[in-house]
Amino acid sequence: MNNDSNTDVSRLDWARGDGLLPAIVQHWQSGEVLMLGYMNAEALAQTQASGHVTFYSRSRQRLWTKGESSGHVLALKSIRIDCDADTLLVQAAPHGPTCHTGSSSCFGESADVRPPLGFLAELDALVAQRHAERPEGSYTTRLFDGGIRRIAQKVGEEGVETALAAVVQDDAELLGEAADLIFHLTVALRARGLSLANVAALLADRHAVRNVP
Repeated sequence: MNNDSNTDVSRLDWARGDGLLPAIVQHWQSGEVLMLGYMNAEALAQTQASGHVTFYSRSRQRLWTKGESSGHVLALKSIRIDCDADTLLVQAAPHGPTCHTGSSSCFGESADVRPPLGFLAELDALVAQRHAERPEGSYTTRLFDGGIRRIAQKVGEEGVETALAAVVQDDAELLGEAADLIFHLTVALRARGLSLANVAALLADRHAVRNVP
């Protein structure tokens, strides 16, 4: 964990919350807000040591690790603190639904609380899972089994169809073709050991360079 001002937990103001600080849990890829809990210093230390997000239960007066009974743990990815050092932002990978109702988020269904572009991260992760597991009957599996040349051919076909739709078809057709292109491009990237996250990082780097004063 980097020791910049947003990750240096030694700065936390435990006294402000009488030893308890709110911890907002966010999906590390999609940005979806999963839940809100509270941590004391011991819960934070256990979270960092175990890699599973742990809270302090105010009702039960004890530490509890999310998923300790259901198995739906939150695997820690990072912890950041806010400017006043009295709130934690925990980024985690959920293993199963976070809410006891079975929803991915305690704030409602994922489509309601996920950032507009957050599904692209879910798609990226799903394609990676298909690449690793190769489930029988999956179209994505067939693409991977066909090899990079076949995947590249599909990207080319979808690119042409998207360009044509942009010129001569309506918005619905353009959106449909663009969705097909992004899906097949995601598969092509994964076949080469890359991901949409790599593309996003490169775009961000280019943007940063071009906006340097």
